[in-house]
Amino acid sequence: MIRSMFAFVLVGLSATVASAAPAKPNVLLILADDLGFSDLSCYGGEIDTPNLDGLAKNGLRFTQAYNTARCWPTRGSILTGYYAQQIRRDAVPGIVSGARGTRPDWAKLLPELLKTHGYRSYHSGKWHIDGLPLGNGFERSYSLNDHDRHFAPKNHTLDDKKLPATDPKAGYYSSTAIANYAIEQLKGHFGTHAGEPFFSFVAFTAPHFPVQAPAEDVAKYRKRYLAGWDALRDARWKRQGELQLGKSLSPIERDLGPPYAFPDAIKKLGPNEVNRPLAWDSLTAEQKAFQADKMAVHAAMVDRMDREIGRILELLKQSKAFENTLVVFLSDNGASAEMMVRGDGHDPHAECGTGATFLSIGPGWSSLCNTPFRRHKTWVHEGGIHTPFVAHWPKGIVAKGELRTTPVHVVDFVPTVLELATGQSEPRVDAPPFAGRSLAPAFAKDVPVVRPSLWWQHEGNRAYRVGDWKIVAAGKDTPWELYDLKADPTETKNLAKKQPERVTELATGWQKETDAIVVLAKKDAPATPKK
Repeated sequence: MIRSMFAFVLVGLSATVASAAPAKPNVLLILADDLGFSDLSCYGGEIDTPNLDGLAKNGLRFTQAYNTARCWPTRGSILTGYYAQQIRRDAVPGIVSGARGTRPDWAKLLPELLKTHGYRSYHSGKWHIDGLPLGNGFERSYSLNDHDRHFAPKNHTLDDKKLPATDPKAGYYSSTAIANYAIEQLKGHFGTHAGEPFFSFVAFTAPHFPVQAPAEDVAKYRKRYLAGWDALRDARWKRQGELQLGKSLSPIERDLGPPYAFPDAIKKLGPNEVNRPLAWDSLTAEQKAFQADKMAVHAAMVDRMDREIGRILELLKQSKAFENTLVVFLSDNGASAEMMVRGDGHDPHAECGTGATFLSIGPGWSSLCNTPFRRHKTWVHEGGIHTPFVAHWPKGIVAKGELRTTPVHVVDFVPTVLELATGQSEPRVDAPPFAGRSLAPAFAKDVPVVRPSLWWQHEGNRAYRVGDWKIVAAGKDTPWELYDLKADPTETKNLAKKQPERVTELATGWQKETDAIVVLAKKDAPATPKK
């Protein structure tokens, strides 16, 4: 039997965060889009993120935080406590599922679970979940459903009602608008419901492609990336060592390009675009300048998001709510190697980062953003699923600036909040057990989160982790790889041939869990998507 490193740990609530804080903390969940593990300064990056760094300095950073490798599965998981396939929000054979899938009636979103405990819930930003926010327990919502335009969205709603397309000259920018609506919602809450706890879900679309940012923000980073992804990746890795965030660095996979091929798009992007993470020194001077400009815009997007987060935090401080608000910051998946042209198309003569351009960072810069890990969004190697997790709660988390090394997953968010808000981390009696576990003990001490395994599947990519052992495969028909993540956290030494029995045992566990997930997903599944 494989020895599980997730040993059972008895930690009474009297020893956890719950005893140190009022029964019902406010909760602010901040979700970034396509942010890599090392993009924040507090995770080794060179981008200025002082507000998130401040939360980390006075709270916790988790070093092994996982997601589902993709945007909509993560959003379904983080607000329900279940794996996306369990609730039909990622592909399940034989039924309507994935982006078009609808959740079972028992898979309630967190706002509905909190409402009976006196919470009021608010949403601002990306939605990408089935149903509508107000129909799922939120009191107010600004939903930015246009993921192709940061300056002039054409598809967005206020309280589930369609808004007109934004005039390109109106001065709109996605991160600022998302923060503005979140602040407006919270001001309304403090004005009329000050005695009631709140849950605020702020879902930025940054730094998801297209890379677009205000010109003054981009100017700050214009020359910062001229050294290229190879040198800057080494620099990030060095800082991560100083921050005690890792012990090994994976090599860049030079022949691995985007997960989906769009050759016509590559032609539209011009001769300076490259769809492989080639050695930086092999690029022409023109290509280097073009690539450095793209990453400057990505950095500006992260920088601007951090500043907008700072405005929300300042409101909490002014409203005397900061001390008893659990702030959790996460990313929905790793940085993306995707490259395509959508939205309003791409003008190759327009300045990089403007609304007339549709550019992506590509696999070169994605390899930098995901330092020190392999691969990117959509893959379930560590680069696609391993991202930052910052937790801050002055009245509930005593630790300041500490690391938490236990593996955690987005499915843990709902059980954690329910335990802190209600004392119970289990679902309703009419629902299956959560896939997630409460992180309350880990908020207090660096102790293991008790669970038998962690499971992944997306686009044929699959993985299974028990203790420190992980099997992973890229593609439906590819063989399993085996890694000891304690000794080799960046998946550079495949042990599958040396330990075939362990691979077989883990693969059997993955298949058993997969079968159970499919059975649950098919139960009461509609023949066609709900309207």
